[in-house]
Amino acid sequence: MEEVLKKFGPVSLVGKSFGVFRSHRLDVDFSVPRKDSSGRKPEVEIDPFMSFEDAFSRRDLTINAMGIDLLSYDLVDPFDGQKDLANKTLSCPDKTKFTEDPLRFYRVMQFIGRFEMYPDNELNDICKNMDISKVSTERISSEFEKLFLKSRRPSLGIRWLKDIDRLREILPQLADTVEIKQEPKWHPEGDVFEHTMQCVDAAANINRGCAIFEIEGEGSREKDLEKLIIIYAALCHDLGKFLATTIVDGKIKSIGHERVGVKLAKKLLSKITKNKDLIEAAVKLVQYHMVPCQLVDSNSKPAAYKRLVAKLAPNVTMQMIAKICLADKQGRNPESQEPLTSDSDTIEKFLKISKDAHVDKKPEAAVLLGRDLISEIKPGPQMGKLLKLAYKIQIDQGIIDKQELKNIVMQELVSVGDK
Repeated sequence: MEEVLKKFGPVSLVGKSFGVFRSHRLDVDFSVPRKDSSGRKPEVEIDPFMSFEDAFSRRDLTINAMGIDLLSYDLVDPFDGQKDLANKTLSCPDKTKFTEDPLRFYRVMQFIGRFEMYPDNELNDICKNMDISKVSTERISSEFEKLFLKSRRPSLGIRWLKDIDRLREILPQLADTVEIKQEPKWHPEGDVFEHTMQCVDAAANINRGCAIFEIEGEGSREKDLEKLIIIYAALCHDLGKFLATTIVDGKIKSIGHERVGVKLAKKLLSKITKNKDLIEAAVKLVQYHMVPCQLVDSNSKPAAYKRLVAKLAPNVTMQMIAKICLADKQGRNPESQEPLTSDSDTIEKFLKISKDAHVDKKPEAAVLLGRDLISEIKPGPQMGKLLKLAYKIQIDQGIIDKQELKNIVMQELVSVGDK
């Protein structure tokens, strides 16, 4: 089979113990009929004479246990997969075989989100109790990526984890947000968990396209990573409310939750990905997710926008933080578990000011560089401090003349030396 598939492009063997060939050009997996030998080190044995029913009984779900008889072109469906597909039901062909691969638990999770299908009672019972402790972070990460990048409502997969009492095992920091109350005036949708689920779905919707955001590099791996960062940030943005929520003068407050949430976000994300750059970017969005609205509401000057983008760079842009802020606003629907879809004048204004200040894509470039000071001071910590001061003056005071900036920081150096 591998030789035949190579004619169509690159092929790799995935899940060595399960004998699955992946054709990358066709984006299709080919599974061969096989059976396992018994013993401490079972081996996969190809069996071309295996019946359809025996072969399909090894599949994870009945909707994946269908085929076409290439001689008669009849549908082969020994486990009623077609019926389950029509009823949007997830069911397994064989209870014992399902639990042999614990990754299937996470596949059920992402199928729920991607296809908005729901497990039957038997599959729910299996997933409530099956051992998933041996699944590697890399494989878990892959299933969460599918959930978040390919679902219209990824929250459905997360809600299912809660429904079968496994949310705390998999995402403990998120589980802590269940029943954490919010001020109804600002959050009529309910507790922090409900808000978070709506925000995750809102982020997924925004990722698919929103009129107020520019579309660049769609379909690229870089763009997919950006989308993941945004959804991971939406998942984690209010984790800090578990620690910060108090009642002040009869009102529910969560002052500073964005700061205390940083550590919690790092812990949660480390359970579902090993991509440190992704975690760093998502956590940065968590830390600053309230700032766009604060800048607009306080009529801040462009200098404040320039300071923000400098803090976000290099792995987060103003467009990305605006998307998180919009998702936060949309995740407040009291009438349904689906988020609101309205745009925000506040976010549009934030984006316009960022663009007018020429920092919508990257920070303002520093005018004074190390090479401009090399004749006056040796490279080292002191030069670094002077360059940081020069950039602060450039942003805060709008001074962009190189010589003027140099004179100011060198005078600062002289003043420090005189003390």
